[in-house]
Amino acid sequence: MTKRPVCVVVGIGPGNGAAFARRFHREGYALALVSRSEEHTAPLVAELAGARAFACDAGDPESVKRAFEAIRGTLGDPAVVVYNAGSGTFGTFDDVSVADLESSWRVNTLGLFAVAKEVVPAMQARGGGSIVVVGATASRRGAARTAAFAQGKAAQRALCESLARHLWPRGIHVSLIIVDGVVDLPRTRARLPDRPDSFFVAPDDVASTAAFLVAQPRSAWTFELEARPFGETW
Repeated sequence: MTKRPVCVVVGIGPGNGAAFARRFHREGYALALVSRSEEHTAPLVAELAGARAFACDAGDPESVKRAFEAIRGTLGDPAVVVYNAGSGTFGTFDDVSVADLESSWRVNTLGLFAVAKEVVPAMQARGGGSIVVVGATASRRGAARTAAFAQGKAAQRALCESLARHLWPRGIHVSLIIVDGVVDLPRTRARLPDRPDSFFVAPDDVASTAAFLVAQPRSAWTFELEARPFGETW
């Protein structure tokens, strides 16, 4: 067990997930890095002293249960959870399948529900905690190519709001970051080579936003916060 507060980042990749890990490590948290594989968690474990990696499929409640049992047994009860799992398939209704829709809902919504079930009891007993969910503009509108994605993010946002209304009075800050823009990743840079730096959402800045939400005083809590580049059209 660690004496430091525990932060769990669910969904580790080269962009926001890695940035969340580095930021909360600097904030003094013991880190549990949750991902399907060690492709992105292993380098972070080597880089960030005391970080631990846990394998988990966020869309499978039994996998979530096993991962959080291991986290509690190794590090202790989480004080902060950043739910960054949010994959999905993009395509029009003609292009996507029932399986694509179900997968999006499982990762974005069912996974959040399962994670909350694992961490809320201890947070309630302690009288505090923070759950930060990384959402998307797709939660607010069904664009033509988001037939199998927008519903998962919309359901995630609705669940997040329900959790916030239920848990805030119990001292648990549930918040949602709506990321509106293209995250700066090697693959997005390769796809959009002519775009300036200012076009992209910087993962380190999204991580700073999450740290701000976790540190907010209770008299001025935020539920939903939008994060977009200053030049984004909205």
